Amino acid sequence: MLETVKYLLGSAGPSGYGSKSTAEQVTQGFSGGHHLRSMTAIITGATSGIGAETARVLAKRGVRLILPARSIKAAEDTKARILSEFPESEIIVMHLDLSSMFSVRKFVAQFLSLGLPLHLLINNAGKFTHEHAISEDGIEMTFATNYLGHFLLTKLLIKKMAETAELSGIQGRIVNVSSSIHSWFSGDLIGYLRSITKSRSDYDATRAYALSKLANVLHTKELALKLKEMEANVTVNCVHPGIVRTRLTREREGLVTDLVFFLASKLLKTIPQAAATTCYVATNPRLGNVSGKYFADCNEAPASKLASSSHEASRLWSASEFVVSVDPTRSNPPPF
Repeated sequence: MLETVKYLLGSAGPSGYGSKSTAEQVTQGFSGGHHLRSMTAIITGATSGIGAETARVLAKRGVRLILPARSIKAAEDTKARILSEFPESEIIVMHLDLSSMFSVRKFVAQFLSLGLPLHLLINNAGKFTHEHAISEDGIEMTFATNYLGHFLLTKLLIKKMAETAELSGIQGRIVNVSSSIHSWFSGDLIGYLRSITKSRSDYDATRAYALSKLANVLHTKELALKLKEMEANVTVNCVHPGIVRTRLTREREGLVTDLVFFLASKLLKTIPQAAATTCYVATNPRLGNVSGKYFADCNEAPASKLASSSHEASRLWSASEFVVSVDPTRSNPPPF
């Protein structure tokens, strides 16, 4: 009850920020902010909602942006909006379909060919697939887009981030955008993924979405250990942006959706507020030694019991490594 009151009031936590803080507020005035003007960031899902605000604010702070998207037009529109406000911004639009491992590999190869540094990787893109669908790689679509695509993207960019951090002396940071809905999933995550990959009869859209967001937290936990073993000057943390109405609900616009959001209106954040935790974790110098943690309202928060399991994190990592390493020329790559 006390936490709910603090949330509604926007009370500041140990970080000095809370649920009402905005992305602009959390990225201004801190020591070391000048470093942002020498940074390059890749932000997935930056064509609308939280991702677009994250991109806008980082551009305002001088960060060079790489905006990958399935729709080049949508990404160019985002670029145009940012440039109209901040004409000196450097923004590069590239194609990326996170549900396709071929597309992820192609994007990374094209990015690396640019010879640019990489300081920030913000895995923000999210998809809520209401109808059962399977990706071209044989993986349930929500999981493929929200988690597996980001897993592969991160895996392929880690070396570049570590090299950039070593050469520049500026710490690299990875931010995985999850959700408190990750706690809604219980049971055997790999077993459920196998079942919904093979059969639509077991598919539940909300549970599948919760599973993908749980996977993002587990990915963060295991990746933090890998980065420590590498002795890379790169951290990874996970964030819950809060409840906000974005285009994620676009497939279910109507009376029921409107009613739900009206009843929950007191808990809703504005998009600038929802982007605050991502921007805080990506840029604030206080978090230099923090990795593998879960944040909400710009403060460290507890994840679910399942999301905190080292065993499940290791298990998911091993399964993910296997899937993304499958020979893409095979006609039917084995699913999880």
